Amino acid sequence: MTSILEEIHTPASLNSAFGTNLLQEGEENIGQFLYLEGIEYPMWNTYDVHFYSSFALIMLFPKLELSIQRDFAAAVMMHDPSKRRLMHNGKWASQKVLGAVPHDIGMYDPWFEVNAYNLYNTDRWKDLNPKFVLQVYRDVVATGDKKFAHAVWPSVYIAMAFMDQFDKDGDGMIENEGYPDQTYDTWSVSGVSAYCGGLWLAALQAASAMAREVGDKGSEDYFWFKFQKAKTVYEKLWNGSYFNYDSSGSSVSSSIQADQLAGHWYARACGLLPIVDEEKAKTALEKVYNFNVLKVKDGRRGAVNGMLPNGKPDMSSMQSREIWSGVTYAVAAAMIHEDMVEMAFQTADGVYETAWSKEGLGYSFQSPEGWNLEDQYRSLGYMRPLAIWAMQWALSQPKVFKQEMKPQVTEDSLFRHHDGFSRVARLLKLPEEEGSRSLLQVVYDYTCKRLWM
Repeated sequence: MTSILEEIHTPASLNSAFGTNLLQEGEENIGQFLYLEGIEYPMWNTYDVHFYSSFALIMLFPKLELSIQRDFAAAVMMHDPSKRRLMHNGKWASQKVLGAVPHDIGMYDPWFEVNAYNLYNTDRWKDLNPKFVLQVYRDVVATGDKKFAHAVWPSVYIAMAFMDQFDKDGDGMIENEGYPDQTYDTWSVSGVSAYCGGLWLAALQAASAMAREVGDKGSEDYFWFKFQKAKTVYEKLWNGSYFNYDSSGSSVSSSIQADQLAGHWYARACGLLPIVDEEKAKTALEKVYNFNVLKVKDGRRGAVNGMLPNGKPDMSSMQSREIWSGVTYAVAAAMIHEDMVEMAFQTADGVYETAWSKEGLGYSFQSPEGWNLEDQYRSLGYMRPLAIWAMQWALSQPKVFKQEMKPQVTEDSLFRHHDGFSRVARLLKLPEEEGSRSLLQVVYDYTCKRLWM
């Protein structure tokens, strides 16, 4: 019966996010798994949030986690030229383009119609693709599953090549585009940013390590070279006590973001080298604790997302002045990785005081995405608070491969691989103007339409 069903569904699944097609010979098909982002946002497997909550799955139900990852690996290779209207400007955008990691696996027709989210065009978000690469590598080192690594490596490579278009000046570092092109989707960011830039740095290192796992020496050296190049750019955000929110020079670019070391945290969790100096990481986390945590109701509410250097919350957006429970746990996990355990638990205690204690706000088993300074909550039963398992991961991290410092790789020795990577990146590049499309997207559009006809 199973083989018959698979035979029936295979043609339909060719243009879907069915990761079962990536199962290798002898691997068990445990089916698909869906879980909601939250009560207010009923999208399945929202990936920018899964980045935080996935520690619960990889620790408790690793096969389910790999199933989700295969689905997103398949989705990277999926192209859906049908149009959807974006809420923020009323323009039309493709449902999903080749090379982009989707925001979610869908809502009404999961796996077949991804990206139910339509506030912005998430094909241009700067955090989704790096988060995919980081999670895949973490899952490889957590499970030791080499078959999984080989099956998803093409999607990892394509996801990295897709991001090349966002490095506008060729310095190795991606830039945000002046609107909320990240999981903080009401908090605008421009230029090099602490959050997305750090994720990109960590993803470059993870891609290099992943290439080593699958025996792709050329990609291993190339991504390591790009990591070293981008690292020097990222360090320019350092202002002496923390990493600036972004490099735009705006009135809020010096905001202290609680989540500024998200990339560093994941690199640590994967057993990779730290993406910033350890002393700088500790100094930045202390700054977050002293400002984002302690200056909000005596440290009994968690870490506010943004705090200005003058000690006042960043009021520039709805989300900059919110406290996100899952991000607070992630910050605490980052602290644990830096051996700042007491500070970590004092930070995380703010979520307990708010959600669970008798003096709190009474959320209990309905932990929301977050709350603001007036104790107004948003989105009960949210995914991100599962990041508490990231703290457990940091406390009892399994033995993972420890990345070693490699010798400097010269650009001349990587010319051939750079040429190949650049060709793929050019084919995946999004159109500059509405109506123009890359050659690869034209071919995909034509093929998809013929199949649907």
